[in-house]
Amino acid sequence: MSQENVETLRAFLETIRDIPAFVDAAKRGDVDLSALDPDVAYEDENLPDHIGETYRGYEGVLRAAQRWAEASEVLTIELQRIIESGDRLISIHGIHSRARHSGIEFNQPVTYVWTFRDGRIVHFRSYQDPSDAFEAAGLRE
Repeated sequence: MSQENVETLRAFLETIRDIPAFVDAAKRGDVDLSALDPDVAYEDENLPDHIGETYRGYEGVLRAAQRWAEASEVLTIELQRIIESGDRLISIHGIHSRARHSGIEFNQPVTYVWTFRDGRIVHFRSYQDPSDAFEAAGLRE
């Protein structure tokens, strides 16, 4: 895995760090999705009512972000670390959310496995349990 892919991922993750702001920017047509392959696939294992759904292409990624943001007044995803595993990267994050209607706040971990081709993200999948992500990438935590 190249250092370029790590830097590409870091830049993309910074773009989506504040999910509601990312969604607002997307609605204005002001987001840079160049890190993503146009046919990117995102598999979500975290969104209630949408677990196991696959989102395809730029529109799919934006739709997933909207679903993440719709119930939250605040929703940030903080990168904790990136681990290289062959042709994949694993990113570990902490999510902070404040519910839009109740004001309830929570923090939870989320882990992603990212696959690159020709310097662009072609697939990524979220995991609630980091050990599942490590297993999917052929590593032990």
